[in-house]
Amino acid sequence: MPELSKLYDEADRLKSNGDLDGAAVKLEEALAIDEAYALAHAALAVVQQKRGLHDEAIQHAERVCQLEPRDAFSYTALSVTYQRAYAGTGDTKYIAMAEDAMDKSRRVEQGL
Repeated sequence: MPELSKLYDEADRLKSNGDLDGAAVKLEEALAIDEAYALAHAALAVVQQKRGLHDEAIQHAERVCQLEPRDAFSYTALSVTYQRAYAGTGDTKYIAMAEDAMDKSRRVEQGL
């Protein structure tokens, strides 16, 4: 796990410095070591969204929900990812997807 933490921290530093491409590379390296590293998927969703790669961002946000199905925040983050995809593309299909993800977040939070 130390290697994963190191890669994540380096990605976070690169992202903070505006190097989104570099951050994406580090996060992909972490996922090559452990594909189930939810934190890297969550960070990569944010990075890819900022890079305008909405489909990739959505894939990573959805993967977080698969890995952390009992975490309401994962679904909230997925909803935000869909909302940003709508804002970036104008594709209205993302509106319903965002609403569904928020509904799932509420249900998980309520233990349903």
